[in-house]
Amino acid sequence: MSVLCLVELDGAEAADASLRALTLARSVSSDINAVLFAEAAPEDTLAGYGVTGAYLIEPSAVEGYAPQAWARVLAGLAAETGATAVLAAGTDRGHEVLAHLGAITGLPMAANCTEVRPEGGGVHRLVRQRWAGLLLEDAILEAPVALLTTATDAVPNSPAETPASVQVHAHKPELAEADLRVRAAESAGRAGGVSLATARVVVGGGRGVGGPDGFAPLEERVVTSEGWRPHKQQVGQTGTKITPELYLACGISGAIQHIAGCAGAKHIIAINTDPGAPILAHADYAVIGDLHQVIPALVEALRAR
Repeated sequence: MSVLCLVELDGAEAADASLRALTLARSVSSDINAVLFAEAAPEDTLAGYGVTGAYLIEPSAVEGYAPQAWARVLAGLAAETGATAVLAAGTDRGHEVLAHLGAITGLPMAANCTEVRPEGGGVHRLVRQRWAGLLLEDAILEAPVALLTTATDAVPNSPAETPASVQVHAHKPELAEADLRVRAAESAGRAGGVSLATARVVVGGGRGVGGPDGFAPLEERVVTSEGWRPHKQQVGQTGTKITPELYLACGISGAIQHIAGCAGAKHIIAINTDPGAPILAHADYAVIGDLHQVIPALVEALRAR
């Protein structure tokens, strides 16, 4: 019994969300094959998470991000390896690729899983998040191959007790032109920087910052909807769920959709002029004041240290 796990990269390393997916994969099987759309694999990291095999999909075969092509590759590898489950991180790409995989294969998919327990005969018992994590659902998935994404804010990032030996395979898939019709690529000018999903410290700005020139990298949905910042920098139920050590929320009211995205932060500090802002109920510390005065004073104090 083996499983496949789609591993996304953050630079040259495996993304934190994918390491959490590998952690969950170990509860399904000890025979884990990672699938990477990259020229090279971070072998030491994969070995540390119990990966026994890594399939590298040559960039020349799939240029950029092509969700249907990625799903087609996973379908082929699942059949080739005899996998009983395919896992991916609960990221935008992970959800999308496995949804395509479900459409291609006709298999059911369970999203945002926190626990998986195989019971044999194609049966998996699951615990998964519903309603943005407000509800945990016990479920049974019956399928010859289980398609699962992880709830990255609830699954720990835990290396294996004993590192595995990774066998790397170069894989060139056979794809139809239709599989490559939809592709996304990030321009060099916008690439780089720390991933929002893996950052240890996140500074967020909401409407209280006043405009596109007045706030830090992360925002509530209304900010991205008004075009102040790109969607990839949105924290919330329909954006990115974050799990930093520290989340500094500046001028953010704290709508329930936003709280669903930042509830995994270990510490939340809120700066807001409104003492009744909902986010204050979730904050460890709060500063009631104008962020345009508080932030410069905070920066000056930090520089003095």
